[in-house]
Amino acid sequence: MTTATLDKPVKPPLNGVDTPNLIATVNAVAAQPELAQFRFRARARWVSGTQSSITVDDFDGVGGTHKRAKPHTYHGDHPTVLLGEDVGPTPVEFLLQGLAACLTAGIGNIAAVRGVELYEVTSLVEGDIDLQGILGVNDQVRNGYSAIRASFRIRGNAPAEVLRGIVEQSKARSAVFDVLTNGVPVAVSVDAG
Repeated sequence: MTTATLDKPVKPPLNGVDTPNLIATVNAVAAQPELAQFRFRARARWVSGTQSSITVDDFDGVGGTHKRAKPHTYHGDHPTVLLGEDVGPTPVEFLLQGLAACLTAGIGNIAAVRGVELYEVTSLVEGDIDLQGILGVNDQVRNGYSAIRASFRIRGNAPAEVLRGIVEQSKARSAVFDVLTNGVPVAVSVDAG
């Protein structure tokens, strides 16, 4: 097992990232790996049709349960062409948002630690899906995405190869990219009455 610590001189905040605290967090986790154990949760409530209301509020980590300053509530739905009322993204679009947000956050953090000032980071994350699987029309077609593509435009005060390396490092450390590319066991329990 390798332990990564950042023992370089403390860098000032950059790109909106509190770099000194980020480096202190990495070092604290390297010294006490139990600090890295977190459990995040989302609570959903069916509203009507294909609509649901999802709340993200508390999570466990660093030895306790933490509440956010205010809960974040999202609405999931399907577009009208898929019999929804289009009051929110589809669940598969939430997945794309999660990947885009995770990779983009990583880019901001990694660039800050490397002392690279970012001027612009934009991305397009697309997923290809064949609804025959979800609709039960063809059992040979998977229910989920058959392919996902992420493309980035990144500009900063570093050469192109350094900026590309920041994106690659973000991909290598992204929790969402890891789950999508390596899979994760998912357990479903039901309390029906």
